[in-house]
Amino acid sequence: MTLEVRSLEDRFVRLEPFTDDAKSEVGAALNCDPAAWDIMVASACGDHFDAWWAAAIAAMRQGHRVAYAVRDQASGRIVGTTSLYEIKPDYRRCEIGSTFYRPEARGGVINPACKRMLLGHAFDAGAVRVEIITDAINPASQAAIRKLGARDEGILHKHKITWRGRIRDTAQFAILDDDWPHVRANLDARLASFD
Repeated sequence: MTLEVRSLEDRFVRLEPFTDDAKSEVGAALNCDPAAWDIMVASACGDHFDAWWAAAIAAMRQGHRVAYAVRDQASGRIVGTTSLYEIKPDYRRCEIGSTFYRPEARGGVINPACKRMLLGHAFDAGAVRVEIITDAINPASQAAIRKLGARDEGILHKHKITWRGRIRDTAQFAILDDDWPHVRANLDARLASFD
């Protein structure tokens, strides 16, 4: 499995791998909704952005992550970020995560469009498993992941520690290569409803 670092694009969203040129625009997009950042493992809001950005760039250089700016095609604005990370070529698996959208970009076409492209990119590269995890106290995120058709694999107790110091239980989901044709068809149908 080799995940090529390149832009991904459909009629709704353009996913642009992080570059220094995009840093200020990404920072501006993420500098909102501080309460949403409170449950995250790391914060990219306000004064936390520079360290978060540096960690993402370092992980990209090491081949462990492809971090993307999420550009809304309709407005031309960057409205969030998402990543393929925990990339394990030997095991042909990765995770989708480190996802944050501005409040006005939530609940519409942005998330399903991003997931369709990220999953397609991973499975086209030879992945057999794509994981999606979220905080066990975040029911909205869990509902969105279930809506994708991901397998609910249960709770990993005391799995991570948030930047605020809370010991976090993690809800774990996965989409396998066997699941992908069905998940892809469902996502394509959802996206068609936005035309």
